[in-house]
Amino acid sequence: MALLQDLIQQIDDPILRERIMQETDKLVKQKKFGLVFEEHLPECTPLYDAPIRVGCKVALKTGYVSDIYTVLKIAGDTVLCDRRETHEQKTFPMSDIVAVAEFGEPIYPTLKPLDFVENAPGSDLWHTLIEADNYHALQLLEYLYAEKVDCIYIDPPYNTGAKDWKYNNDYVDSSDAYRHSKWLSMMEKRLKLAKKLLNPDDSVLIVTIDEKEYLHLGCLLEEMFPEARIQMVTSIINRKGVSRKGNRSSTDKKEITQFSRVAEYLYFVMFGNASIKKSEYNMLDSQNYSAVGSDDSTEQVSWLSMLRRGAASHRADKPKHFYPIFVDHKNATIVGVGEPLDLSEDRMTVQSAEGIDIVWPMRTDGSEGRWQLKRDTFITALHEGTARLGAYNKKQNRWAINYLNQGIKDEIKKGAISVVGKDEKGALILKRVSEKLVEPKSVWNQTSHNASEYGTSLLSSIIGSDKFSYPKSIYAVKDTIAMCVANKPEALIVDFFAGSGTTLHAVNLINAEDGGHRRCIMVTNNEVSAEDTIILTAQGYHPGDNEWENQGIAHYVTWPRTVCSIKGCDMNGKALNGHYGCETERYIEIDGEVTSPDTGKKIRGKVYKKAKAAVYPELAKIKISDGFRTNATFFKLSFLDKTSVALGRQFKELLPVLWMKGGAIGKCPVLESEELPDMLVLPKNKMAVLIDEIFYPEFEQQLAQHPEIQTVFIVTDSGTAYREMIRAYEGKDCYQLYRDYLDNFRINTGR
Repeated sequence: MALLQDLIQQIDDPILRERIMQETDKLVKQKKFGLVFEEHLPECTPLYDAPIRVGCKVALKTGYVSDIYTVLKIAGDTVLCDRRETHEQKTFPMSDIVAVAEFGEPIYPTLKPLDFVENAPGSDLWHTLIEADNYHALQLLEYLYAEKVDCIYIDPPYNTGAKDWKYNNDYVDSSDAYRHSKWLSMMEKRLKLAKKLLNPDDSVLIVTIDEKEYLHLGCLLEEMFPEARIQMVTSIINRKGVSRKGNRSSTDKKEITQFSRVAEYLYFVMFGNASIKKSEYNMLDSQNYSAVGSDDSTEQVSWLSMLRRGAASHRADKPKHFYPIFVDHKNATIVGVGEPLDLSEDRMTVQSAEGIDIVWPMRTDGSEGRWQLKRDTFITALHEGTARLGAYNKKQNRWAINYLNQGIKDEIKKGAISVVGKDEKGALILKRVSEKLVEPKSVWNQTSHNASEYGTSLLSSIIGSDKFSYPKSIYAVKDTIAMCVANKPEALIVDFFAGSGTTLHAVNLINAEDGGHRRCIMVTNNEVSAEDTIILTAQGYHPGDNEWENQGIAHYVTWPRTVCSIKGCDMNGKALNGHYGCETERYIEIDGEVTSPDTGKKIRGKVYKKAKAAVYPELAKIKISDGFRTNATFFKLSFLDKTSVALGRQFKELLPVLWMKGGAIGKCPVLESEELPDMLVLPKNKMAVLIDEIFYPEFEQQLAQHPEIQTVFIVTDSGTAYREMIRAYEGKDCYQLYRDYLDNFRINTGR
């Protein structure tokens, strides 16, 4: 209606104008079933990297991007422009304007490498951050990964009325009467593209929101995805609550008290056979691990004695299984393992330092026995945590030595027993997985989802700033995504409202937990906050200037967090403190009187005390300073000038796009020479490109030597030639590239 009203105002006849306005008002007041919102002027895109030429469309960097001028003349550093709305001619400094593209006008994207972090040189897992307007990034991703994405997780702007998002390069705030319809218009365009990325047979779209737009969003999702199953979840993110400043009463102007906000909402949109993973925890009750011996006990797995009993249990039966184990008595720690003794050697000849006990495999009758494991196997077991020092028996003046047999190890491999972590001595903490798995409930109440402690505080410890408002708890994002991809170790996850970068951080945590190889693609713009915009403008800087761009979210928050979380250090290179277990109070067993510290009563014959324990015991062994054995690369979605685009001259710009298309395996290749090669065979990236089809025989020969190559690009304008050439590559992903780059990657065509 906003656009329609503008058009009505252009009618010269006042009587006709008034009559049409009256009829329009009647239509507006009519109620319609379903979601009705404005179709606003399409979004325009500033092309900061595109050259400014005579005839091209431009806008002021500091103005509305939809306020478009046409370049009439360029004289040195000044540009004469014609304003489209009024045809007023103005002269601007070249540095004050930027080329723009309107919706429906083709633009030609490329991925410009900005930076990378490599913390696992031997790994081919590379995550990606793309700095871009997410609408155009999604168009490019449609070409790259149509129907290949397993999970999309987004945390879009909540449209609370604060200046936290822009429409056509202008902040949308509470004073904008059309802010709700602008938000819906913005979301609709992006969700249409997102749908094209998702695997229709098995994928999940997750959208988080608060009460300002959750009703509108729910209706929008229902209308856009009628084939999907949609579930809304309420998640407690701040138990203390966030106060809402009340409105003023219309009568006495007193503040009206409102409810304190403690929760947000998550929409799960499930396609095809997608389902939510069952768990031991229902998400409504906090994961506070209770007393040892309860259903959540970590002591349900039996450790066996290293002392051999029964048949063949004497020293003479296996002499190499008779060796000393040295124990620091005060610290109760195994400090060494001696060499096996020959049968002729007296064990009493073995000496130890003061305070170090020597433990031998002695039978209860005082005779010499043997250990279950030979020396080297026992040392390996100590290192991996499957052997440990047991209890000290004061009466017999001896230490117990324990180990896990092959049966227990097999149960761990099968998943019947989970590894919770390691204790302070390095022994595995084990937990038998409950067979009674439950469905997560639709209300989540987890202490670990506290956005203040595990979002804001965590981010501040990494980048040393509170520059980003309201980042998600890393555990909230981890739990959410893991529910959808737990059984997909190779899943592809996309977040096109990346914000502070929590999603990639959480995916790394999921991979570290279960050894997965999930890949994350994040997209964020490089928007500068409203406050910083005022400061930078006053200093004479404009969008596109380095000083301006360095204060944007992608450069100042998202990428630094990605680098630091992978390396395990803050912005200054200092190791990050803590671990990824997240702590809560629990009861643990201790030595002493058989009483409860709370009631004084016996608890199953054992004694307990309150202590801190990990909410995620399986993650407690991962120090934040350890970082992650993974890699990531940082691109900017840039745009090429259509007058100079040709495959032969732009192949260097094309290569990162092809690398993404090939699965982003290994480090993104770089073409060092300006000279165009005949072919590229890249085994580390599992991809190959035939650039000049004349060299197909040599290309085929090269590929025969590298069966690991999975993606093949053929540059040819002939469909017949292409089909003939790929016949030899059955089972590989093959793609035809036209010689004209424009025909390969043109986007923004209004699709």
